[in-house]
Amino acid sequence: MLSFLAASENVAFVTAILLMLLIGVVQLIGLGHFADGDLHADVHVDADLLSWLGVGRLPLLMLLVVFLAIFGIAGLILQQAVADWTGAPLDAWIAVPAVAVASLPLTGLAARGLARILPQDHTTAVPLEVLIGTTAQVITGRATLGSPARARAQDHHGQAHYVMVEPDQSGQVFEEGERVLLVRREGELFRAISRGDFRLPSLES
Repeated sequence: MLSFLAASENVAFVTAILLMLLIGVVQLIGLGHFADGDLHADVHVDADLLSWLGVGRLPLLMLLVVFLAIFGIAGLILQQAVADWTGAPLDAWIAVPAVAVASLPLTGLAARGLARILPQDHTTAVPLEVLIGTTAQVITGRATLGSPARARAQDHHGQAHYVMVEPDQSGQVFEEGERVLLVRREGELFRAISRGDFRLPSLES
């Protein structure tokens, strides 16, 4: 078996499987993410062809993994079958292009199948202005006028945002752990007031 895998005719297929496994290991240890590590190419290709190949249905990195898996496994199966039949595998210059071409439609089929069962990505990205009027908690540092501290706020999706806050009024100090009300934004900085300073308008005339 080892001699079969190490044969020069099978190097391309074994390399494809090893590369697929390497990408999988990188994903598992958290150095990347299929959704976030998507690749981008500035090329102009027919949209129908890209759709047929599965582009747009899965992140390109995942699509590459699927192609490598199909190419490597199909190539080894083909070479083993040919070797059992004729006594020797196909030359690499014949086997590699043939398997590569055959792997493209199979990759498209696999991508369409995976796209049906994998959860779809969605975004809850919001402009930071929506945080105005929300409560934030100082998590790092001590905020004074001219010396902001890091705070954590949540938008209406429940998504956490880490922002720099500074008192809106001189003389105020926000200690670590204190909850404040964000009242306005100046660039990347939020002005805040103590929650105790916020009062609802009086209904009395």
